[in-house]
Amino acid sequence: MLLTITNEKSTATDLGFLLHKNPVRSHSFTLTFGQAHVFYPDASDERCTAALLLDIDPIGLVRNRRGPAGEGHALEQYVNDRPYVASSFLSVAIAQVFGTALAGNCKQRPELVSEPLPLTIRLSVLPCRGGDEVLRRLFEPLGYSVEAKRHILDEKFPDWGESAYFTVTLRATKALRELLAHLYVLIPVLDDDKHYWVGDDEVEKLLKHGAGWLGDHPERELISARYLKHRRNLTQKALSRLIDEEDPAADEAIEAHAIEESVVAKPLSLNEQRLGAVVAALKGSGAQRVVDLGCGEGKLIRELLKDKQFEKIVGMDVAWRVLEIAHERLRLDRLPPLQRERIQFIHGSLTYRDKRLSAFDAAAVVEVIEHLDPPRLAAFERVLFEFAKPKTIVLTTPNAEYNVKFETLPAGKFRHKDHRFEWTREQFEAWANGVAARFGYEVRFLPVGTVDAALGAPTQMGIFARS
Repeated sequence: MLLTITNEKSTATDLGFLLHKNPVRSHSFTLTFGQAHVFYPDASDERCTAALLLDIDPIGLVRNRRGPAGEGHALEQYVNDRPYVASSFLSVAIAQVFGTALAGNCKQRPELVSEPLPLTIRLSVLPCRGGDEVLRRLFEPLGYSVEAKRHILDEKFPDWGESAYFTVTLRATKALRELLAHLYVLIPVLDDDKHYWVGDDEVEKLLKHGAGWLGDHPERELISARYLKHRRNLTQKALSRLIDEEDPAADEAIEAHAIEESVVAKPLSLNEQRLGAVVAALKGSGAQRVVDLGCGEGKLIRELLKDKQFEKIVGMDVAWRVLEIAHERLRLDRLPPLQRERIQFIHGSLTYRDKRLSAFDAAAVVEVIEHLDPPRLAAFERVLFEFAKPKTIVLTTPNAEYNVKFETLPAGKFRHKDHRFEWTREQFEAWANGVAARFGYEVRFLPVGTVDAALGAPTQMGIFARS
């Protein structure tokens, strides 16, 4: 991945003082995810270009659990776009390699720190979720001119259409520290993803590097939500503090809004409705020992823990880092001993037979099967229905027919980039009935979420009971 910054103000090589990198030689740095190299392909008084090249190790990403989440040894864990595109890895590199410039420090030439320079930035491959419209909405209000060349998916197969990747050139007259702060925040916002866990410290980073510009930005809500990986509580915290800094009277507005929210009940989100439906189905089955397959960050486990009927709750996931996050979110180390003994996390795959999955009253598989490659469904079916064979299985998956009601979802696209398929109601029922017949179960179907007369509900749920 390549980022270049060009200064065309005489003496242009002053850029080297600001970046604390001598233009006459190259510089290399070891990062946790690979190597970073800084070099100057052009260094004269009239024009100076500094290049930051990231050499990301895709195997190392998996070994260090910094790559994309995946199932088992899925190919996506090893073959992905992270080594080639600007992402949160580049933001980390900017902070570590150009940290002094980002902080606005220059001992040798302190007068340069606040000096506006005619700068040109080029990002060789930048993911832009939402297209160049979002790119322009983010950078143009900050005074940049934007050029974006979109890449097609494959030149040999033009019918496949365009990709979400652009070669981007930005031009502005700005102090270098401002430019680096904008890049640090907005690159992962455009990618709409991060390679590491997002917590309260990310709010502090956002506010630190967004100081002086984010509070007035017309897209501050979008920036905050994407930067904080759409974690609602963190986004609200960041926006509240931005408003406080912008408007001294904001405390009164926030307090009034909080009072209003306490009076007017918020409708439940689809995820909240889904979890409620699953808990109700498990409770109605009489299950006391429950395994949550593909437990993710432990949202269902949190709900099950509230009900004393569930004496043993086990969460299994293929991603070790996700299990660590679930452990942190549930604060297992702070739970009373009796509560702590009810919960266990195990690392494993849904497509390999596992003796640990036996002897459970019920299994929950919530929004999981659509992440499996279709050829691996047969293995999943045997693991769950033939070998583990709990008395009750509660399984949910998206209803593809309902996708047309999501205005921001392009036609023909899945709800999540990691989905391998999404079934219509007819397809799901055909699969579920076939599985039930082969393995000695009976199945009934329930809708989850607001039901459309023609399209059904956004989520479909199958409840399997062993005959």
